[in-house]
Amino acid sequence: MSNYEEIRAEAYKANMLLPKLGLVLFTFGNASAVDREKRVFAIKPSGVPYEDLTPEKMVIVDFDGNTVDGDLRPSSDTKTHAVLYKHWENIGGIVHTHSTYGTAWAQSLKPIPIYGTTHADHTTTAIPCAPPMSDEKIRGNYEYETGYQIIEHLNDLVLSYTEVEMILVGNHAPFTWGKTAEKAVYNSAVVEQLAQMAFLTEQINPQVLPMKDALIKKHFDRKHGVDSYYGQ
Repeated sequence: MSNYEEIRAEAYKANMLLPKLGLVLFTFGNASAVDREKRVFAIKPSGVPYEDLTPEKMVIVDFDGNTVDGDLRPSSDTKTHAVLYKHWENIGGIVHTHSTYGTAWAQSLKPIPIYGTTHADHTTTAIPCAPPMSDEKIRGNYEYETGYQIIEHLNDLVLSYTEVEMILVGNHAPFTWGKTAEKAVYNSAVVEQLAQMAFLTEQINPQVLPMKDALIKKHFDRKHGVDSYYGQ
């Protein structure tokens, strides 16, 4: 029995949720799950259709992006996942999709504004959009640099990855993360829903303003605050 059976199963489950939730088309996306003790993660193999995936096909990779176990080539985004796992010790899963509305905002180089309480239930800020990287970095180790592009943009905004678990990469698409791979998938679905809602909001009212701070705080705190009362 493989030592990596648990994270392979977790990564497989997360990947299979992506087409089920309408977040990927063909092979446009990937999910991974980490084992912190072994300092490895399981990730979708590159270019393999979702209907052909099995837990055994998940590729085991270390935090430098090197394959540790598996017969297939890992996702082309593997080095981005590796950088994030290496620097962010409190995440257990990462998801990358090219979901329609989230990607449209990323291609527009615009953060997703916080217009309503659905957004405030999940974060108190706009969903950031990291600017495109320099030509030099693009020509270099591109996927590796994408990880730093994400980290550096959150740092520039003085945002914590434990509080903001989603980002758009400019001209590219969304990345999300969470304490588990399942939570990262949840966050990916949230990004797509908020992106669609924000787009429609701006179509209805092009002069719309972000919601006021008091309402943002109220909705976030009732779900995540010290005296939260949402849920059972």
